[in-house]
Amino acid sequence: MRSHHHLTDIEFEKQFISGKLDADLFNHEAHLRLAWIYITKYGIESAVNSVPKHIQNFALHAGAPQKFNKTLTIAATRAVYHFMLKSTSDNFFDFVMEFPQLKYGFKALIQSHYNVDIFRLERSKQEFIEPDLMPFD
Repeated sequence: MRSHHHLTDIEFEKQFISGKLDADLFNHEAHLRLAWIYITKYGIESAVNSVPKHIQNFALHAGAPQKFNKTLTIAATRAVYHFMLKSTSDNFFDFVMEFPQLKYGFKALIQSHYNVDIFRLERSKQEFIEPDLMPFD
């Protein structure tokens, strides 16, 4: 399997949580999909609390703990939620086509909320830094 697209949301979440999802399939779009699934199933507050824990655990088990960034994960989850509030899509793949900036202009989108480079800032990997330019909500 070369993409997470072939998995249902239930299969994707189950494989991710159990650690059975191939780490090569967990790309940027898969991060967004996980946030979308969690927001849809559990609500934004639960997603903001759970998604970072699960991604950090996944990165650790994949042998790449240095790739985890708490600020970026929470910011991405909040950004997904922001667009979900405007969306008419009932599935992730239509959603990401409806708001392509989440997939193709993500870095610029995040940078519009922060005056600091959360992609490189070491502190942002361990603790959530609130946006200082524009809130997500």
